[in-house]
Amino acid sequence: MTHIVVLGSTNMDLVTYVTKAPQRGETVTGREFRTIPGGKGANQAIAAARAGATVSMIGAVGNDAFGQRMRETLEHSGVDTDFLRTVEGHSGTAHIVVDDEGGNAIVVIPGANGTVDHLSPGDEGVIASADALLLQLEIPMAAVVAGAQAARRHGVRTVLTPSPAQPLPPELLAATELLVANEYEAITLTGRTDPREAAAALLDLVPEIVVTLGATGSLYRARGAEPLVVPAPRVTAVDSTGAGDTFVGALAVALAEEKPVREALSWAAAAAAISVQREGASASMPYRPEIEAQYHA
Repeated sequence: MTHIVVLGSTNMDLVTYVTKAPQRGETVTGREFRTIPGGKGANQAIAAARAGATVSMIGAVGNDAFGQRMRETLEHSGVDTDFLRTVEGHSGTAHIVVDDEGGNAIVVIPGANGTVDHLSPGDEGVIASADALLLQLEIPMAAVVAGAQAARRHGVRTVLTPSPAQPLPPELLAATELLVANEYEAITLTGRTDPREAAAALLDLVPEIVVTLGATGSLYRARGAEPLVVPAPRVTAVDSTGAGDTFVGALAVALAEEKPVREALSWAAAAAAISVQREGASASMPYRPEIEAQYHA
């Protein structure tokens, strides 16, 4: 069975649903509030587990009620939490506003995630046992770099989501095999406003690139190969929170199972299409039979 390791964040998502998101200085009335376990790391772990992989999560939660709930949520989805440590203080939180068009705005407070600034004993061993390591940027960069370098030492594929978008150190790029960025992240990293130009520029940094294009689909580039554009299923979005993480988790599983790239991208797009039709991040992520049904629809 495919083994995916995720080194990243766990947050409690504090989600407010509104007709229209407030502008600066404006107060609006929301219609609903929910607390939903999330964080880009935990989201990708849950997405990969539901897509059919054995998944191990490396990270940290606080010794509060949010931390206990997030651990239980991961375990309920089949994620191994032996490497998810509990630290003193608050768990990470993400404060999210979702509008009626399914768009969102997010403020992340790291909390316990800020303590994940290095690999702990046993972390490199579990990374070495994986088919792929998934990384994001909601924990300190030092740990992201250490994880990527550990994966490289052991021949493990690294998949990096550069979110929140920020400059990437050369040592991280040198240890990254596949970078999966949305349009905003690709533009931020390269300064190119056209996704195709941004993807071409990113190829100077890493061997493989996927730029996700929302409802349009995704663009894949690899050194020495022609660009590949793969469309996404046409659906009506309810909440796009977590869709990118769903895509990455499913894509990592598909690639680890040695699906051809076009098929892997279509399969991941099918997973993301299901997730945007449901509210919440981790709560919206589909299980493998649902992905297969959408993929073959």
